[in-house]
Amino acid sequence: MGSVVLSLDAELAWGFHDQDTLLESRVAEARDSWLRLLELFDEFDVRTTWAVVGHLFLDSCDGTHADLPRSDGWFARDPGTWEGRDERWYGSKLVEAIESAGADHEIGSHTFSNVDMNTASREIAAAEVRRCVELAEDRGLQVDSLAFPDNSVGHRDVLAAYGIRCYRGRRPRRWYDRGLLGSAAKLVGWPTGAIAPTLVTPEVDEYGLVNVPASLYLFSFEGWARSLAERYGRDPIATMAKRGIDRAATEDGVFHMWLHPNNLREERDFDRVRTIVEHLAEVRAETPLSVETMGDIAGELKDDKPLPREPIGPR
Repeated sequence: MGSVVLSLDAELAWGFHDQDTLLESRVAEARDSWLRLLELFDEFDVRTTWAVVGHLFLDSCDGTHADLPRSDGWFARDPGTWEGRDERWYGSKLVEAIESAGADHEIGSHTFSNVDMNTASREIAAAEVRRCVELAEDRGLQVDSLAFPDNSVGHRDVLAAYGIRCYRGRRPRRWYDRGLLGSAAKLVGWPTGAIAPTLVTPEVDEYGLVNVPASLYLFSFEGWARSLAERYGRDPIATMAKRGIDRAATEDGVFHMWLHPNNLREERDFDRVRTIVEHLAEVRAETPLSVETMGDIAGELKDDKPLPREPIGPR
């Protein structure tokens, strides 16, 4: 039988700090959404991987981060204050909430400052990953998993050098991901079940890392298309996710869903995730389906010994 993985990219304001304007609609309620998701996962005892931006491990900072090689104003929006004053930039209490949750979650990395690892220099990539590992170790945690910001994969050798074991790879492209015809096919096929959900096969890459590709982004069918489908009583994403869970219960492979806490802004967003998680718990209770973290998947393909740490610099 297969398994289901649910990973979350936990960013708060860091998900938008490099954009012209912060998306207030996505940031304002992100802390509350984070905590509500933890309560939901506890209710159904569903384990997940939380890929947390490293800066959110902090409860305060000076705003400069001189140990990170950036001179381009990258940290210009960092307030250099503390969590009680600027909650959208710090998340120490939120990380504690993950640690103390009833469900046994994995805490992974989303880089220190939500940097694009495909375009960043090797020096920056190494500094970002190193700082995340250090902050996690200060809390007695080990970083086994990383979700690349914007799923922009890069510098995988740096991950391996700092002992990370796995990452969330890009979702395999399907014919319906291309062009207007594909968009139309999703509009019709996702709600009706005409398009099958994607099960992925994790693999060990050339750096010894386990690639756990994504299957379904839980907020990839929004706007007018979602509203139109819901008018007829169906949430296309919930339908697709439930079918993916059902498929994983009867076939080999991994159904890997992911989202951001800041995706959840309206009650219908929470209803979607609740519907999916409740269905997952029901299928798990009735079948051999397993619910795993990214780190669990990596441990099944490789031994449980931590990878050696090899601090590196520019190449």
